[in-house]
Amino acid sequence: MTVVHILHENPEWLPPFRAAFKAAGHGVEEWHLNGAEIDLSAIPPKGVYYSRMSASALTRGHGHAAATAAVLFDWLDLHGRPVANGREALRLELSKAAQHAALQAAGIATPRTVVAVGANRIEAAASRLGDAPFILKPNRGGKGLGVRLVQDLDDLRAALPALVAEPTADDVWLVQEYCPAPDQAVTRMEFIGGRLHYAVRVNTGGSFELCPAEACSVDARPMFEIQTDLGGHPLVKPLERFLARHAVDIAGVEHVVTADGRVLVYDVNINTNYNPDAEAAAGVEPGPAALARWLAAKAATAAARAA
Repeated sequence: MTVVHILHENPEWLPPFRAAFKAAGHGVEEWHLNGAEIDLSAIPPKGVYYSRMSASALTRGHGHAAATAAVLFDWLDLHGRPVANGREALRLELSKAAQHAALQAAGIATPRTVVAVGANRIEAAASRLGDAPFILKPNRGGKGLGVRLVQDLDDLRAALPALVAEPTADDVWLVQEYCPAPDQAVTRMEFIGGRLHYAVRVNTGGSFELCPAEACSVDARPMFEIQTDLGGHPLVKPLERFLARHAVDIAGVEHVVTADGRVLVYDVNINTNYNPDAEAAAGVEPGPAALARWLAAKAATAAARAA
């Protein structure tokens, strides 16, 4: 029996994963990431470790979650335990600037972005970008929280006092060109084990909060429509190579097709969720079930190497 250790900081997202792992015959252990005492000389429990550390942890009062995850990864690596979405995945989850730099290094197009280190630098960054309207987003976000459409510099100046007074986790901001799709839809590609599982067309309705989990509560819930015929899409192979290079096993990667035909990747969701209604309507294998299969294979491979 494979034991799956779920490293997380938000139990509201766990029910579908807990159920799928148990249905697959796995033992499930849950580790809450918001502070811990970790004896580096102790031996971690056997099994495969799956990290669901989220950039939005701070919004739930879990300020120590990222540091806890990082120390746990060091400990697990020290003792050779297999980890899905480990240290490098955590780095990308916690920094949208790092995501954009890594995507560009892989030759994957992204919206033009100017990074402001310090809220007091946002106006200068917006002036350097030059185009309006534009998107302003915190470097460490999650669920689209804190992302706003800014119409012009006057609109930005009105918002700046509040941004300066209440800085984000790292007080780093992305000022980004606004690249709307003509039909207000984006596509989210779900990767499991570094391979495309399916894609989801998301009717955003103009919202930036696009978390597909049932537990996510938003004012205007977007509509999700699963697409299973995107295996030949020109982004699939580059994104699979990108994820492999950065040791990201599970992710939801979002892109938009602009009015002038550009295909731009703008977000890599390392801590991804799945929409069960959309999966049922499309008749596809649910993400948590596919993940359970892949984790079992990962655990078996690790056990064979250890033997």
